[in-house]
Amino acid sequence: MRNNTLTLATLFGASGVALGALGAHFLKNKMQAGLITADQLSGFDTATKYQLFHSILLLIIYLMNKEGTNKLLNGASNLIVFGVLFFSGSIYFLTTKNLMGIENLKFLGPITPAGGILLIAGWICLFIHSIKKNKI
Repeated sequence: MRNNTLTLATLFGASGVALGALGAHFLKNKMQAGLITADQLSGFDTATKYQLFHSILLLIIYLMNKEGTNKLLNGASNLIVFGVLFFSGSIYFLTTKNLMGIENLKFLGPITPAGGILLIAGWICLFIHSIKKNKI
């Protein structure tokens, strides 16, 4: 995963900025037309923030894991990547399903908290790495 961490971090960062702009401009106009609710726009914004925060975290993990051999850091990276995909990805679809004309996305509901759990697990891997490194 080490080789992909930098690529995914930059991809998440770039797409997070683009999606943030989409939400701030395009989706906000759709709210005024009644095609998206304030709650949906807020959810989309939350997904964007989580994606951007975790793209920065992936960059940090990449820099911390210079040799790419640390299992905890590799695990944290994997958990963060899948957490972002599940958490933010499901929210993007759920909040824009009306605009996309896709109504049958209820199966994505449980994927959002699963993504959140993966993100938390990634942070816990970093915590454990910190304890081991500092021998607390």
